[in-house]
Amino acid sequence: MNTVMSDISTTKMTSKGQVVIPEEIREYMKLESGVKFIVMATGDSIIFKKITPLSRKDVQRLLNASRSIAKEHRFKEKDISRVISAVRGKTKKAERMKKSRSFRRI
Repeated sequence: MNTVMSDISTTKMTSKGQVVIPEEIREYMKLESGVKFIVMATGDSIIFKKITPLSRKDVQRLLNASRSIAKEHRFKEKDISRVISAVRGKTKKAERMKKSRSFRRI
């Protein structure tokens, strides 16, 4: 990574945990109000990764790949509701088990 003066700056955190991204960084990265980030911590560093929406082309690629996998495994439209119900049932069962375990601890 080439580092240039316009992508290095300092800032500080407020008592509420807010961090201001300095103007020169916002301009350099073309950041606008409302942009969302993924925030990661690694060692003594905090990394902000701008979340960029998928392009129509990316969405179409994902749809095509999904359809290909569904076709390969011979999924039918009626299978969708069955699978959703099965997953929801497992989720509800897991929640009930979690509640019953936490109740026993009390």
